Amino acid sequence: MHRYPTAGRAGLPFRLCTLALALAAASAQAEEPAELPTLDVTGQHIQEAEVTNETLEHFQATDLEDVFASEPEVSVGGGHSVAQKLYLRGVEDTMVNISIDGAQQVGQTFHHTGRINVEPELLKAVDVKAGTPDALAGPGALGGAIRFETKDPEDLLRPGESAGALLKTTYFSNAEGFKGNGTLFGRLNDAWSGMLMATYQDLDDFEDGNGDTVAATGARQSLGFGKVVGHLTDTQTVRLSYERREDAGLRNQRPQWQASSWNPSYPLENVRETWNVGYELAPSDNPLLHLEVSAYHTENQLEQNVIGRWGIYGAQTQSWGGDVRNTSRLGGHELTYGVDYRRDSLTAGPGSNPDANEQQGKVYGVFVQDYWSLGERWLLGLGGRYDRYQLDGNLGERFRESGFSPNASLRFQATDSLGLWVSHARAFRGPQIRDGFKVDIAPLDPNLKPEKARSNEIGFDYVSGGWLLSGKYYRSTIQDAIGDPEPRPRIYENAGDLESRGYLLETAYHWSQLRVGMSYHHNDTDLNDGYDLNIWQHNGLGTTIGDTWTLSADYRFSESLEMGWQGRFVEQVSVDTLVGEIDKAGYGVQDVYANWMVLDDERLTLSLTVKNLFDKQYLDHASNGDFEAIPGYEGVIGAYEPGREIRLGMAMRF
Repeated sequence: MHRYPTAGRAGLPFRLCTLALALAAASAQAEEPAELPTLDVTGQHIQEAEVTNETLEHFQATDLEDVFASEPEVSVGGGHSVAQKLYLRGVEDTMVNISIDGAQQVGQTFHHTGRINVEPELLKAVDVKAGTPDALAGPGALGGAIRFETKDPEDLLRPGESAGALLKTTYFSNAEGFKGNGTLFGRLNDAWSGMLMATYQDLDDFEDGNGDTVAATGARQSLGFGKVVGHLTDTQTVRLSYERREDAGLRNQRPQWQASSWNPSYPLENVRETWNVGYELAPSDNPLLHLEVSAYHTENQLEQNVIGRWGIYGAQTQSWGGDVRNTSRLGGHELTYGVDYRRDSLTAGPGSNPDANEQQGKVYGVFVQDYWSLGERWLLGLGGRYDRYQLDGNLGERFRESGFSPNASLRFQATDSLGLWVSHARAFRGPQIRDGFKVDIAPLDPNLKPEKARSNEIGFDYVSGGWLLSGKYYRSTIQDAIGDPEPRPRIYENAGDLESRGYLLETAYHWSQLRVGMSYHHNDTDLNDGYDLNIWQHNGLGTTIGDTWTLSADYRFSESLEMGWQGRFVEQVSVDTLVGEIDKAGYGVQDVYANWMVLDDERLTLSLTVKNLFDKQYLDHASNGDFEAIPGYEGVIGAYEPGREIRLGMAMRF
C-alpha cells in the first residue's frame, strides 16, 4: 500500500501552525520540492494512519503514550504505568480490536489498569483503523482496529549480511532510570533467519511538571522475544514468534488514580505471553492464490497483593485463535475471503483459589471483502462477515448470539491529485469475557443484548508536488453498548447507545530535507444516559477528549544528523457527570529530538530526546478527571503526567 507523507506529528495553536508552514514554504524556494509518487487507486482500501519504526526511534518511545503521541485520533492516559488506557476517537480500547501480529488481545484483568502492554523496541509499524473498519479487521471491531506488527530478522539484516547484533541503552533523567536492549539476528542458512531480543527497564517514581513525585509509578520491566522466519520455497514462508513481557512494582491499589489515604500502594505484577505462527503461500504466477494461515495463543496475568486486607488476588485472560484467508486478483477485483476462530477464558480469585471464578467464550467467523477497480478512477469496496458468539458466565449464564457485519465504500480519483471517498460499515459483537477483578461482584445481566455499531465517513485527500491535504467527517454509533456504569449496584448491562462524531483535518509538506505536518481533530462522544462520557462513570466505554492539535517538523542536516520537534495541544473541555460538572484543563506538550550517526552504517548512533520540553504540569484528558472539588470524591483524580525528561540513548551495531 502506498503511504503518503505523514501529517500531524505534533501540535500547536493555529497561529503558530501557520507560522511554521510559512517558514517552511519560504525555505522551499531555495530548492525543488521532492515529487511524490503518482497516486495508485488500487490498494487505497481504508483510510488509516500508520506509526512507523522511524518515529518510535526518534523519540525513544517507551510506552503506549509515546507510540501514539503523533496520532490525533488516538489518546492514551493513565500516566506512564500499567494504568495506561487507549482511546480511539473517544472510545475505549475494550471496544477496539487490538492485535499483535494477528494475535487478538481480549478481556480485562483489572478495570483500574490498562489491558494493552507493548514494547516499542519490538515494533515495525502500527496501523490504526478508526471507526468501524472492513471485514478483514476481525470480529467485534465496534470502535475500530489497531494492528501492531513486530520486526522480522530480515528487517534488521542488510543486503549481503549474514548476522549482526544491536545494543541499545537509554538514560532517563526524570525517573532516574535506564533501559537496556540487546538484539541478535542472522541467517541460519539460505532459507531460514532468526532473531532474539531482550529488554530490561528500571525506573523510579517520576516527577510531574510541578516537581512533585508521583507515587507508585516506578517499575521493573523486562521483555524476551524470539522469532524465526523460513522461506520453504520461493512461494512459501513460515513465521514463528514468542514474546514474554513482565512488569513489577509498587502500584496504587487503584493504579488509575492518584495515591491517597484510601488508595495506598501494594505490590502488583503483570505478565503477558504470546505465541504466534504464520504460513504464507504466494506464487507470483497465480493471481488467484495468496494464502495466509495464522494461529496464536496469548495469555495475560495480573496479581495484586493487598497486604493487611484480603491479600493476593489475581486474574488471568487467555485467547487461542486462528485465521485462514486467501486473496484472489482477477479482472480488477481484489477479493479476500476466509474464516477465523477465537476461544477466550477468564479466571480470577484470591491467592488460595485463583480460579474461583471462570468465564469462557468463543467466536466463529466467516468473511469476504472485495475491492473492485472500476476503470482508472473508481474503487468500490463491498464486504461483510458473519460471526457467532458463545459465552458461559461464572454464575451459569449462557449467551448465544450471531450477526452479520456488512460494509461498503466508494473512492473516486477526481484528478491525479484529488481523491474523494465515502464509506458505511456495521459491526456486530456478542457478549464476551469481561473484567477479572469484578467477576465475583459484577454479574452479567441475563438479558444482555449484543452490541451493534454503525459508522459513516466521508473525506478527501489532495496530494501535489510535496503537499498533502486531507480531511474527513465521521459519525459512529454503538447500539446497546455493554458496561457497568455508575451508580451501583454494579452489573454488566446494556448501558445505552454510545455515539462518537467528529472531523479530522491534516496537512503536510515534504522536501528532501525538511518535513512539516499539522492536524486538528474534533470529537464529541456521549452516551444516551444524559451525561458526557467520563472514565469514572463510564469505565470500559469511553471518555471525553478536548479538541486536539498536533504539529511536527523534522530536518535532516546530513546523512548522519537529523533533528525534529513535535507537540500535542489539547483544548479545555467541560464534562457533565453524574455527580456534577468537572473541567478538564487544556494543555500543550512539546518534544524535541536529535539523532547523530557517529560512525558510518549506523555502527554507533547517539540520540537525545527531551520530552515535555517546557515542564508542563497537566492531567491528560485520557486519564481519570479531577473530581476532588466535589464533596465526597476527594482523591478521585488521575495521575499527573511526567514533567520534563531528558533521554540520552546510544546504539551500537555489530
